[in-house]
Amino acid sequence: MNRTPVRVLLADDEHLIRGALAALLALEDDITVVAEAASGGEALAMATAHRPDVAVLDLQMPGLDGIEVAAELRHRLPECRTMIVTGHGRPGYLKRALEVGVRGFLPKTVSASDLARIIRTVQGGGRYVDPELAADAISSGDSPLTPRETDVLELAAHGTSIAEIAERAALSPGTVRNYLSSAATKLGAENRHAAVRIAREHGWI
Repeated sequence: MNRTPVRVLLADDEHLIRGALAALLALEDDITVVAEAASGGEALAMATAHRPDVAVLDLQMPGLDGIEVAAELRHRLPECRTMIVTGHGRPGYLKRALEVGVRGFLPKTVSASDLARIIRTVQGGGRYVDPELAADAISSGDSPLTPRETDVLELAAHGTSIAEIAERAALSPGTVRNYLSSAATKLGAENRHAAVRIAREHGWI
């Protein structure tokens, strides 16, 4: 019985990896790569144009990251299921991904046959989370930061000045400094740059 092929969007800013994945998936009878993208913005545009069944998204891309793309696709194309493939197994990202409806979360070390199998699982309404990434997420615990501290630290992560953060977050510069200082203290960091690094390592921002 011939099944309609699963239509897949591949988004990864590393051209070589994306090309290799596309070539390997092309060997599967029941999977068709209908579009490729090199950035978060391009992934959204391609998904809107091609309406894939499954979007396989790199976690870290220029512009929007994979989780932000997945969150946007949930609203724009609720029928499109999303998967995150990452070379950075930062535990906090798994929780964020699941919160926005991501159905698959796996490392880039996954084999092509496993990737194809997981795409089929996700398209069929199932879920797949890499066991090692799941174990890391459980052991790392929840972020000690409040939502406001997280927002401010995330803005600081882009090298934004205190004045710019204050403007974008609609806060006073003094309040921004207080949030950054509080975040650094909670994370045991000597300054905001170290706090950003620690929070990123845990996937909390």
